[in-house]
Amino acid sequence: MRAGSVRRGVNGSSPLRLGALAAAAALLAGCGGTTSSQTTTTTTAAATTTSATTTAPATATTGASASAGDVFGRIPELVDRVSPSVVTVLTSGDATTGTGSGVIWSADGIIVTNDHVVDGAGSIQVALASGRRLDARVVATDPLTDIAVVRVDEDGLPAAEFATELPPVGSLAVAIGTPLGLENTVTAGIVSGLHRNVPFSSSGSLVDLIQTDAAISPGNSGGALVDGQGRVIGINVAYVPPEARAVAIGFAIPSTTVVDVVGQLLESGSVQHAFLGVQPGAITPDLADQLDLTVGQGAIVLAVTPGTAAEQAGLEPGDVITGIGDTTVDRVEDLYAALRRSRPGERVVLTVVRNGETLELEAELGERSP
Repeated sequence: MRAGSVRRGVNGSSPLRLGALAAAAALLAGCGGTTSSQTTTTTTAAATTTSATTTAPATATTGASASAGDVFGRIPELVDRVSPSVVTVLTSGDATTGTGSGVIWSADGIIVTNDHVVDGAGSIQVALASGRRLDARVVATDPLTDIAVVRVDEDGLPAAEFATELPPVGSLAVAIGTPLGLENTVTAGIVSGLHRNVPFSSSGSLVDLIQTDAAISPGNSGGALVDGQGRVIGINVAYVPPEARAVAIGFAIPSTTVVDVVGQLLESGSVQHAFLGVQPGAITPDLADQLDLTVGQGAIVLAVTPGTAAEQAGLEPGDVITGIGDTTVDRVEDLYAALRRSRPGERVVLTVVRNGETLELEAELGERSP
């Protein structure tokens, strides 16, 4: 896979160039297909190319003896149960229109979608599975996790059930959404992997994602990834397009992250993100040779932001972070994921390799600015 530019957004958002340190990063695309009067799809990399979002966790069968027929035979029933909880999100603004997907969070009109689906929208409508259209407004968003909460003035909506644990790899994953404007489209696959990350700039990533091979297309962003029990295990967010020589590699934000973020957004209107204050980089063989590193895994510190937890803890450029708390850091995304699970003000122990010596440094995490 090759590195490239990323446009995760819709409604005319501009491409973001992947950082040089995002080694082997794929060309990724957001799924809210923003369109103008002449265009029907967009990708995260080019102006008008097909791309979408997906990934799915799902816990389908509990017994090893269950056949593929047993698992996939459940899909029609799952679709009947979950589809009413999946909506189409229609946006417009600045001579553009966009189509994405969303999932009903609560019966009183709260809907979850991607931030990039509604970002910059002048007006928003939600189309229910029944075909009814309702005006919607943004309640709160969290760009770092690409989650947005919108509300419609309607009661009695069929809320989805969100899983509270990660799905097992290999379990059923069903994606439901509105790819290319085709409402209530269903595709199925498996959970291909967990704890994946998608670099979208030199300073951040979408981390701890679910990977799936369920087929997705523009417009799936914000839609549901469902397991074999009919629970939402992820909100579709990005995929690797065919021009990156990939086949069926999609990503979703795990329901565990969604539940946490939505809870904070509804309570306070914002999300607290722990901040360490380093610019981490991947350790490549060439970099290890150039810097004479004694370890081949971890996150190398390329820069330390003055006045942050990292500086106060004594971190220095050239240090290799190999652990944070109880989490082993083999890659940059492991560091991001550990920070995502932490809170500002929390004290953590960093395991660091410096000049061949292993050190333990204590840091009190700060809060990342929006």
